[in-house]
Order: sequence, then structure tokens, then C-alpha cells
Amino acid sequence: MQAMDIGLVGLGVMGENLALNLERHGFSVSGFDLDAHKRNNFAQRTQGLQARACDSLAELVASLSVPRRVWLMVPAGGAVDQVLAQLTPLLSSGDVLIDGGNTLYTDTQRRIKALQGSGILYVGMGVSGGEEGALNGPALMPGGSPEAWPQVKPLLQAIAAHAEDGQPCCEWMGPGGAGHLVKMVHNGIEYADMQMICEAYAFMQRLGLSAAEMGEVFATWNEGELGSYLIDITAQILRRTDPETGAPLVDMILDTAEQKGTGKWASQVALDLGVPAPTIAEAVFARTLSAIKTERVAAAQVLHGPTAAPSSARGAVLAQLRGALMAAKVCAYAQGFALLRAADREHQWQLPMAHVAQVWRAGCIIRAHLLEDIRRAYQHQADLPNLLVDPHFARVMADSQQDLREVVAKAALYGVPMPAFMSALGYYDAYRSARLPANLLQAQRDYFGAHTYQRTDRPGKFHTRWGD
Repeated sequence: MQAMDIGLVGLGVMGENLALNLERHGFSVSGFDLDAHKRNNFAQRTQGLQARACDSLAELVASLSVPRRVWLMVPAGGAVDQVLAQLTPLLSSGDVLIDGGNTLYTDTQRRIKALQGSGILYVGMGVSGGEEGALNGPALMPGGSPEAWPQVKPLLQAIAAHAEDGQPCCEWMGPGGAGHLVKMVHNGIEYADMQMICEAYAFMQRLGLSAAEMGEVFATWNEGELGSYLIDITAQILRRTDPETGAPLVDMILDTAEQKGTGKWASQVALDLGVPAPTIAEAVFARTLSAIKTERVAAAQVLHGPTAAPSSARGAVLAQLRGALMAAKVCAYAQGFALLRAADREHQWQLPMAHVAQVWRAGCIIRAHLLEDIRRAYQHQADLPNLLVDPHFARVMADSQQDLREVVAKAALYGVPMPAFMSALGYYDAYRSARLPANLLQAQRDYFGAHTYQRTDRPGKFHTRWGD
């Protein structure tokens, strides 16, 4: 029997679609899943193709050409460790293991360390694009054992999405957990981007726009600098009607959002590394707040907001909202790339920041027109301290920051919750401030805890007996 090019463990929708993508690009695939039903589905769906379903991990490993390449698409956490415990004894030095799940990057680093001395090469790889991307071309962010890259590069770049300039949306991110760190930050930006779009939708509702009218606004925005996958699907969602009631389908959906944890990880890592990422964190909190639906319904009966009526100059306000969304989006990306930069300094990975932006230009959920500008910014200055100080984005913010202020002010007056927009403005104003009120804060710390402070006129640490 012919030896297969790659083994895929985990035949859920993502795993199965990736297998079909691989086969379509000329790579033969062996697949395995603990669920016999999924194995049978895979066998039926790949009938007549260069693919086979295996009944055990041992059978899958035995079916592969040497050096073996095995790609895991199983839920992050304990499930990965369980599969690895069964799989690694079946592998040999030089074989490559790829974890393509949404794994916390520190878990990837732990697993690489555990495999040291075995000769087994480990790749922690972010995969973005959902079910459609898996089938037709995802964005791939591999990292881990550098020796593995030559073995997997032809395969991964063949199945990845390609940007308009023909470049594959797959590049090596670096050693250790670099690949999964990049995917975690991608998801953090995704949380912020989605939340800001939802806040713009809430603002338009307060202006009195119908779902269909909002769909047209988002469709128009998608034709310009705000063009992105998320703006595009938002326009489509708002235009869809419920076949049962004839009402906009979005209005029939319960307002409680779920999450899988990657946005929370990004916020936690930002706190651990001392990186301000308030817009990403606010997006996580917004989902958490949406989940307490019963409390919110009860609170709505007793808590009152402003009665200010929106302006009738709808066109002018919508133009401001467009500029505000652009400004807030830039701030969210700036926070994400600052987090990447801090993690890179911490772990000495030499993250290719321009390549990160390049990989995100197609295939992934946050693909957007501005990513080409981000790629150019880091190509021009690899050690850019913050995206906001790049000349292009400084001009974008100069043009749109007033719109962000106007929208945030109106949202406060109208009682529209827009925490992501508000945090983005706060981040921008704080980052551009040569002097912040932290001098008073440090004085307070010194007063009650003798934590000392530094002076502006001479070096050293000082303490004052404030009560004397």
C-alpha cells in the first residue's frame, strides 16, 4: 500500500476540511478520530481520493512515509496531552508533530521541552479562517522546532490562503510557542474588532436605522479603507431576514455571546507582560457582561439612563462613526502588535512582525485592507515601538481621532454602551501624553506603603514621611 504524505488526528469539521484541502493540493492523507462516526464520515467523503481513514493511531503512523508528519486538530488542553502520550511512543527521531489547535503558547513550550532528546520535532501552529478557510485556504502561523520548517513548508504554503500579491499566508513565526502566541494575539484583535463593529451597530440602532439600512451602511464601508472580512459578513448578516417571521434574523438572536478563551488569554498575557491592551480586555468583558442576561433584564427595570435624543443629521453622524471605527480599529491593532513585541522581547524569538501582518492579509478572520499598511510599516521599521507612531498611521489617527471623540461623547449622552470605542480613545490619549498623573499615584503609594518614588530633577529613589 502506498505510504501517505501526512496524518491528521481529529476529524471534526476543521480537521476534515483541512484533509480535503491537503488532498486537493496533491498530498495524500491518513485520518484518525476516536469517534467511529467521524471516521466513517471521513471515509465516505474522501472515497476515490488520496485519503484513508485509520482505526487507530498505530495504523495511522504505520501508513505514513518517513520522516512522518502528523497534524493534530484536537481541542486545546488535556486532550492534546492525552493524544501525545499515545502518539509519541509510535514516532521516531526526525518525525514532525504539528498542533494546529488554539493552544496556549506556554503549553506548546512545555511540550517542546518534554520532547527534547527524542529527536521528534514539534510545531505549534495557529490556524485561522474557520471551516471555510480550512477547506479553501487558511492563514497559518507555524512556530516551534526550527528543523521542522523545511519539512512542512511546501505542504503548508501550498494549502494556505494567498494574498492579492500572490504571497502565501503562511510564514515561520519563530521557535518555541511563537506560532501559538501570534494566533492568540490574532484572536485578541479579533475580539476587539468584533466588539467595535457591534458597538457601531448599537450606535446606529440608537440613531433609528433599520437592520437593512445598517446592512447598506456596512456594505458601503466595506468598499473603502474599512474593508475587511468582518465588515463584509456584518453587512450580509444585517440584510438576512428570518424565514419564519420575516423580521431581521439578527433581531431574533439572543444577545448573549460565548467565547472559547483565546481573548481572555491575550488579556491575561498582556497583564503578565505589563502591556496595556485595554480594548482587547474590554471586548472580553463585554462578552462576559452579555452572558448575565437575567441580571441585565432585571437591572433595566430599575436603572435609568439619559433621555437625550439623537441628532437628526444622520448622514453627518454616520460619517463620524465611520472615522471613529477606523481610529478605534487602529488602536486595537496597535495594542495587539505591542503585545507581540513584548512577548518577543521576553522570549527572544525574533518575531518577523512584517510577516505576521502579511500572513493575516488573507484567509484569517481579521483579514482587512489596513493589514497591507501594517506590513509596510514593519517592513520599513522592524523595531517600530508602536503602530501609532508609524507616519502613515499617525496621519490616519490625526484625520480620525476627532471623529472618535465625537462618537464617544454622543454615545455617553445617548446612553449607548461603547466600552471598546471608549477604551481605544483612552489608550490613544494616554499613549500620546508626555506626562500622566501617575506622579500623584506614586506619591499615594509612597504615603501608605513607603514604596518610594523617582524625581524629575535628579536620579535615585526617594521616600517622604508625608504625615510629618
